[in-house]
Amino acid sequence: MSKQQISEGRNWYVVHTYAGYENAVMRNLKQRIESLGMEDKIFNVIVPTEKKVKIKGGKRVEEEEKIYPGYILVDMMVTDDSWYVVRNTPRVTGFVGSGVHPVPIEKAEVDALFARMNADKVTHTINLQENDAVLIIDGPFKELEGKVSEIDEERGKVKVLVNMFGRETPVELDFLQVKKV
Repeated sequence: MSKQQISEGRNWYVVHTYAGYENAVMRNLKQRIESLGMEDKIFNVIVPTEKKVKIKGGKRVEEEEKIYPGYILVDMMVTDDSWYVVRNTPRVTGFVGSGVHPVPIEKAEVDALFARMNADKVTHTINLQENDAVLIIDGPFKELEGKVSEIDEERGKVKVLVNMFGRETPVELDFLQVKKV
């Protein structure tokens, strides 16, 4: 890999790791940068995460979830040395790019990713789709079955069509109040 083929600019690059080892790779790489004196070429290493609301034991729990499991982002200038330091970090399988040449992430993509990571709004993980059959498990309509007609992920709500008095009636419920049949 000759220096002419590698861009000299500072960019964000995607590095593929063994799934489940993203945080370990990030810590390990940060230690390697320090011990090998690469702070002037490798500036930051992050595991992109976002906040999600999930249900654990019937309760709402806010969790950090990896946006891209198996990948970390590295802010660096690619040179033979810096490429080698990242590439030879344990549990790194390689850079995302064409062949051996890392391809930087577009600035717009990086900005969108950071906006997602820093969002104050928590997105709800709703594993439902329109027209799914659901059973209402909580509230005044408990035990009734219905069909999902709308999903509002931002508010964590679902609109369910319930058969009442011989016709379908839309009922807005918290997504915790229904379960897929």
